[in-house]
Amino acid sequence: MTGYIVTRWPVTLETIFESYNGDVSVAPKAFKLFAGHPALELVNTLDLRFSTETTELLPAYADLLRLVTELRLLTPEQARRLGRTVGEKDARRVLSSTIELREALASLLYGHIDGSKPQAAQVETLEKHFHAAALHRRLSPADGQLVWSWSGVEQQAEIPLWKLAQAASDLLVSSDAERVKDCGDPTCRWLFLDTSKNHTRRWCDMKTCGNRMKARRHQARYQHGGA
Repeated sequence: MTGYIVTRWPVTLETIFESYNGDVSVAPKAFKLFAGHPALELVNTLDLRFSTETTELLPAYADLLRLVTELRLLTPEQARRLGRTVGEKDARRVLSSTIELREALASLLYGHIDGSKPQAAQVETLEKHFHAAALHRRLSPADGQLVWSWSGVEQQAEIPLWKLAQAASDLLVSSDAERVKDCGDPTCRWLFLDTSKNHTRRWCDMKTCGNRMKARRHQARYQHGGA
């Protein structure tokens, strides 16, 4: 088990990103975190991935900061300070690298689900990001034990990327990698970690995709019966 727990900080998004966005009259919607692991939540930030009308949920660096804050990889204060100090050029560069990481991870995981072997280009890209994250970690004492930490968290624009890369690395080399599934709704296919007792989970979220697929099956039976 990788030990990641995905929960949201009990703070308002207006408070976190007031300094970065300037105008907070309309707060952005919280991410729908159904996957159970930060690396999978990252993959799911390209919505409707297998359709002709994909939706990018990380259009800006501020959205990346929101994501890692909701995943508790950064504190709200750390995210707020990064939003104040990271320049536009660095923000675009880190966001581009994060998307590169996301797409390499998505290709590998969906390929594994579909029975394909990892491609050399995917592995090379992931390895590049994993090494970069590892180079900036250090062992630090905390509560009587040693933990991995990053120096300069509130000054390094890459911190969100490195945190997500480390989460992805932890997942891929753990037994949890075999529990990664995709949503049974073919229009969704969001990834999730199946931690159910008998490994029978089918949907990223029962209230949305599960109920939608049930409604489709019901409609299909009704139409067939009425034919």
